[in-house]
Amino acid sequence: MTMKKTDLEKNKALKLMQATNKSGPDRFGKSSAQPALDRREQRKLDQAQGLVPFACKLNADLVEKLKTRAEGHPGGVNGLLAELLEAGLAGDAS
Repeated sequence: MTMKKTDLEKNKALKLMQATNKSGPDRFGKSSAQPALDRREQRKLDQAQGLVPFACKLNADLVEKLKTRAEGHPGGVNGLLAELLEAGLAGDAS
């Protein structure tokens, strides 16, 4: 079965795109900063630290405020949220 020229060109382009995505350069030195962990390994590390994923829906304005405050926070967004929740829950208990 012969393929049309356009189909051949599409297949070439698809192969090229897949090859560039697989062997593309590391952006911004991510791989040199820390070794890449797959999801399973990361999940095991998180579980060992007692971390549990917690999803919730927040207002977009609130998320932007959290992101700007988390830029200077050493723990990032997760650390900032943990501190804010602890402070909020401690204030609620008294």
